[in-house]
Amino acid sequence: MVELKQADCWDSKELIGDLLWLSDYELQPEARLIKGILLGYASGQSYEYNTYVPPLHSPACSYDTCCVWQYIANDMERLFRDPSGRCTDAARGAIRLGFHDAAGWSKNTGQYGGADGSIVLAPEEIERLPNRGLREIIEQMRQWHHKWGRYGVSVADLIQMAANVATVVCPLGPRVFSFVGRRDSYHAAPDGLLPSPFGKADELIQLFRDKTIQPRGLAALLGAHSTSRQRFVDEARAGASQDSTPGVWDTLYYKQTLGHAPPNVFRFPSDINLSQDPRIFPEFQAFAGPGGQEHWDDDYAREYVRLSLLGVYNINNLTDCSRVLPPAIRAWNYDGDVW
Repeated sequence: MVELKQADCWDSKELIGDLLWLSDYELQPEARLIKGILLGYASGQSYEYNTYVPPLHSPACSYDTCCVWQYIANDMERLFRDPSGRCTDAARGAIRLGFHDAAGWSKNTGQYGGADGSIVLAPEEIERLPNRGLREIIEQMRQWHHKWGRYGVSVADLIQMAANVATVVCPLGPRVFSFVGRRDSYHAAPDGLLPSPFGKADELIQLFRDKTIQPRGLAALLGAHSTSRQRFVDEARAGASQDSTPGVWDTLYYKQTLGHAPPNVFRFPSDINLSQDPRIFPEFQAFAGPGGQEHWDDDYAREYVRLSLLGVYNINNLTDCSRVLPPAIRAWNYDGDVW
């Protein structure tokens, strides 16, 4: 396991799901890895790749849980990468969908919600105001489930795998550990658990603390706005991005949220509020500064593993299929990409 910086009271380190009551002796290898990531003792980034993938309908493929996921990840990669090598609107949608499904969970709201596929499977959830703009990627998830569900693939896993494929398809994005075996739910997640783009820092920090995500983790997760484009916060500026390089997973978001963004960039009021809070500001500065990309990728990967497992109570039965993810793009030529 890779050693990380010492955690303190602003670092996420709570256990979740069935890890709360299982002893170390009862944990399968994947669950031990997840526990290490959650406690900050292991990296959230995977560097394992498939070297050989059997034919889809072969006995060898049916024996390997991750085999079908290589074919699924290849499908996703084709949709998420544009001809220039940047990530597409579909990739942005997949990242946002992963957040919205998993973040519909809190320690205070009972057994429903979390990374359970309900954002696709429960009509009530789809109609909620914070989920506007997700219909296209939700329909894509339905198509993928129609194609791949016969292989035992859950909607919940499709959503989280798509978010992680989309993240690494974006140039400079990390290869986040990706686990499969989540259970689907047709019961809508509790309402009111997604952050408002107009939220104040105190209320947003508490909202995420109730999800076991502390301020430093929240700062890292906010960076996913590096690739986003808003459509409904200000409809007069629909399509405006949250930094100048929406096709690249870079730290320009942190620099432009803290400083003066070009007129083309739309900064969410909530992001500005959080960036100025003393519990968040130091991380924004660190991500925006020298070495910030590596620091952010590491923090984001660890925190997204946590987010992707909120509301999952069979962590001890999950399978690590991270090896199906596309290779990370570690460098990027910005010619023509910055407005």
